[in-house]
Amino acid sequence: MVTRTTEVEKLLTPAEVASLFRVDPKTVTRWAKAGKLNSIRTLGGHRRYREVEVRALLSDVL
Repeated sequence: MVTRTTEVEKLLTPAEVASLFRVDPKTVTRWAKAGKLNSIRTLGGHRRYREVEVRALLSDVL
């Protein structure tokens, strides 16, 4: 039996992540390609990032 959680995790777009780090969205994409940040692909092929992971990385940087 598969148990599903009702909690929905917030996903951020590259532009939202970029604004948090004050970098260009292409930089965020490069970080994902380099393995510094994990991304999730939408059905349309767009990247999304887990807010929890982004916030953790942001706190490490600051």
